[in-house]
Amino acid sequence: MTTPIRVLLVDDQELIRLGFRLVLEAEPDVAVVGEAADGDEAVRAAAAHAPDVVLMDIRMPRTDGIAATRSIVAAHPRTRVLILTTFDLDEYALGALDAGASGFLLKDAQRSELTAAIRALHRGDAVLAPSVTRRLIDRLHAAPPAAAPHASSASDPTTELTERERDVFIAIAQGMNNAEIARHLFLSESTVKTHVGRVLGKIRARDRVHAVILAHRHRLVDASVPLPSVGDESPTP
Repeated sequence: MTTPIRVLLVDDQELIRLGFRLVLEAEPDVAVVGEAADGDEAVRAAAAHAPDVVLMDIRMPRTDGIAATRSIVAAHPRTRVLILTTFDLDEYALGALDAGASGFLLKDAQRSELTAAIRALHRGDAVLAPSVTRRLIDRLHAAPPAAAPHASSASDPTTELTERERDVFIAIAQGMNNAEIARHLFLSESTVKTHVGRVLGKIRARDRVHAVILAHRHRLVDASVPLPSVGDESPTP
């Protein structure tokens, strides 16, 4: 049997954690390994249970979900964080992604969206709630390029890339998955996979969604290009 995806539930409301547990425990490939009621407990629980995916609330007592996400991602790079919140606000999406989260969903997401997002994060992909995507891109393009974290006003994230790697980076930023990049650049999928891994390493992006955000911040793609959303089946790097 395939090892189940280990999930940690973080929310200050016990009934919400119970609801998520009931949904997830009905999935044959998911196991809930722990719960936490605030950010401090979440950090300790992540260290104790080594989850593959953390479902993280944002507004909680003491340490909030964004600070907890930053601590967990720094200490456990293989753990992926999916932010779940009732607040459909840009600052939370941006804060969560900058803290290291690989996904952002609203709590009114359908059961199928939640389980698909968990599986996507476990594969190495990243997801955003469709309602957040358009406004997030607009804000990235409204901000000065110098405001981008991890970059100075004169820096270009593609400077260390070879010409072929830059082509792959732009293709990622345009929302293409590995199969689409292979067809677009006349490469094999295995070669594309190798290039994607090198690109993410050189630009210091945690995953594909962060690569897309970086490209938008540096105006390397048009603002009409969407970020990956729930349900995208892009192969992992």
